[in-house]
Amino acid sequence: MKLQVTQENLNRALTTVARVANSRGTLPILANVLIKTASNRLSISATNLDIAITQYIGGKVAEEGSITVPARLMQDFIGSLPAGVINLDLDETKLHIATDQYKSTINGIVADDFPVMPAISGGESWSVQTGVLKKALQQVVFAASNDESRPVLTGVLIQSIDGKLHLAATDSYRLAEKQIGDTKATVNLLVPATAMQDLLRILADDDDEVHVSHDEQQVLFKVGDIELVARLLEGKYPDYGKLIPQLFAVTAILKRADFVNVTKVSSLFARESAGSVTLKVDEASQTLSIRSIASQLGENTANASGKITGDGEITLNSRYLLDALQAINGDEVTFGFNGKLEATALRDSSADGYTHIIMPLKS
Repeated sequence: MKLQVTQENLNRALTTVARVANSRGTLPILANVLIKTASNRLSISATNLDIAITQYIGGKVAEEGSITVPARLMQDFIGSLPAGVINLDLDETKLHIATDQYKSTINGIVADDFPVMPAISGGESWSVQTGVLKKALQQVVFAASNDESRPVLTGVLIQSIDGKLHLAATDSYRLAEKQIGDTKATVNLLVPATAMQDLLRILADDDDEVHVSHDEQQVLFKVGDIELVARLLEGKYPDYGKLIPQLFAVTAILKRADFVNVTKVSSLFARESAGSVTLKVDEASQTLSIRSIASQLGENTANASGKITGDGEITLNSRYLLDALQAINGDEVTFGFNGKLEATALRDSSADGYTHIIMPLKS
């Protein structure tokens, strides 16, 4: 292998893929990135066996070839080089890297030992705008569980319902769902949240498209010159639609900024009680008040005015409430619940298809 690439392109590709490389695994080669020529381009790949990311960059290829080299060393070294042309020259398993000022050799492992994700065969293919998918993932992915004892809850569900594409995630204490548009495809994918977080880092805020292909075992997201492949999680996802209330005895429509401020202030006094705050909605005064108590420090009550229907109170985790409020894009939030022990819902009042459910705490 012999070629020339620019430092900017190679550094960008290594930054994109190297985070997937796993230096703690049992296979030493998983700590490496695969560097390979492909049709007068260079592909940079990394995998941890569950997720694989590949980015293609332009290059002036004199001789074809491939090698794997330590991801961390390669990323840090290339990132430290000045902008300009880099010469890559492979001699057996030694990768010689040269610029006008630097000459280095990195010892690699032959590419034949590098695990490759199997190709996707059959299945479905569809597309979605990059910016739309990015915003939806930002609103949903944080609600997925980190508890490996319930693996299905560590994923993000992507499914089609009546021709509409939905994303959902839950950790059983909260649920986030976002509808992102129409689709003719039949979609039912349970993708690891870790893969979705890696996809988020790749996606831009633009009108380009993400091309998605999937079969029963894995899914491929293609974004420009970058490909991300992830193994799908197995298991049946909870029928979360039953958890979403359709009617509420108590509703409050508030300015999102006001709701965030009173929740933040109250959360300071809620640290002793695991973030527990009590929200009281009063129709007569058209206010929502949030009360929190810290036995050693004091207590706090904060009020926000809005359009109130009904009276009641409910106790919630302030961190979950803040997460939900910060995921909503609109200026106004609709907050509703039925009783102290029933799920509460937060929605963007502009009806953008986002719903966030939080289970109450026992007060």
